Amino acid sequence: MEKETERVVSEIVEPIVISQGMELVDVEYKRGAGGWVLRIYIDKRGGISLNDCVLVSNEVGTVIDVEGLFQSPYTLEVSSPGLNRILKKARDFNRFKDRSVRIRTHNAIGKRRNFKGRLLGCTKGLIQIEVGGQVLHIPLANVAKANLEFEF
Repeated sequence: MEKETERVVSEIVEPIVISQGMELVDVEYKRGAGGWVLRIYIDKRGGISLNDCVLVSNEVGTVIDVEGLFQSPYTLEVSSPGLNRILKKARDFNRFKDRSVRIRTHNAIGKRRNFKGRLLGCTKGLIQIEVGGQVLHIPLANVAKANLEFEF
């Protein structure tokens, strides 16, 4: 149910975010200690400000309420993706070439599911990552989670 809700919310929210000159990075709908939480991560060149988050929150909140998507109460949070930004789409993996990444796969690749290395890009649905001097190819469809790693 959560994944379907995230997909529907993404379809509604993305045009709003794009119209404000921003990018929709991710949508999460999770049960938290205080109830349901809808988290929307946005970004733009130069970074996100508090005003950007407030603007998107107000617009998205209104549209979601008008659409009547949620039958139970929820908390709406809008924020930047942070230093350990999640990577989901092929364009994310190409945009952040040469950065340090951590990738966890659904299924093992060579007896491993966790990889940390330098991102080389994504071509034809395959992510290229350099790990210990070796270039590995990870199918985008096999990625359970991928994040940038903060570099000091």
